[in-house]
Amino acid sequence: MLKKIAIFGKSIEKEGIEYLQNLLNRLEFFNCTLSIYEPFYKKIENQVRFPSNLKFFNTHEELKDNAEILLSIGGDGTLLDTITLIRNSGINVLGINLGRLGFLSSISKDEILPAIDKVLSGNFVLEQRTLLELSKPEAIFGDFNFALNELSITKSSPHALAVINVFVNGSFLNKYWADGLLVATPTGSTAYSLSCSGPIITPESENFVITPIATHNLTVRPIVIPDKCTIRITVEGRNQNYQVGLDSRFQSLRMTDEIIIKKANYKINLIQLHEKDFFNTIREKLLWGKDQRN
Repeated sequence: MLKKIAIFGKSIEKEGIEYLQNLLNRLEFFNCTLSIYEPFYKKIENQVRFPSNLKFFNTHEELKDNAEILLSIGGDGTLLDTITLIRNSGINVLGINLGRLGFLSSISKDEILPAIDKVLSGNFVLEQRTLLELSKPEAIFGDFNFALNELSITKSSPHALAVINVFVNGSFLNKYWADGLLVATPTGSTAYSLSCSGPIITPESENFVITPIATHNLTVRPIVIPDKCTIRITVEGRNQNYQVGLDSRFQSLRMTDEIIIKKANYKINLIQLHEKDFFNTIREKLLWGKDQRN
């Protein structure tokens, strides 16, 4: 049975406290060694009873040898933030959804206890999720230039277009006149890219999707490319700067800064229960096959 469990969260609503306490009680019942993200602990320490053998972590280094499974408590945004701690450690991640939609955090609050029983006994499957790497410019996001969902490029001013040149393996793809551009992984295909009319890509697909944001040429559409490709991007415009994002982290770049994107050399392991495969999730979350008239 898996015993070394880490818990990560950012905040929790009052109505979620009961579910978190039930989770902690179950982990204590199974004599799990429990570590918790210290900033999260400090927000809830007066609302929750914790086991006496509790440990704390704040960094990747403190986590990597002290957990077999990390439980992400919150929504998809919380799970995206776990990758800065997980990195290439191989720790398996289970998303517990106390938020709203939850494509990545697939375990609802009413499913927590039976899900934990299955996970601790090893009754689950792993989905390996591709990351993309911002290999140039280096170090603008510190020592972690990776994203699980997407890299975004957006204009710095609402009053001017971004003109974005994209090259794939050295070949010119297109000049996008738009509010911005996304390079999304299969995981990110159900996130920002989906809201910009991008296609849904299954997790095991070895692809990236390049999706414009509010393009001013209505014939321009998202395009799917193999993830073994290297993508180079330059930006033009009247402004001196533009914004680049890796999931929920953002930095400003100069117009003279070139971007190079490639697939990361490792993947993130997401835990899925056997009855909650990808197709089940998108049917449930997107209400496919549901007739609202009934």
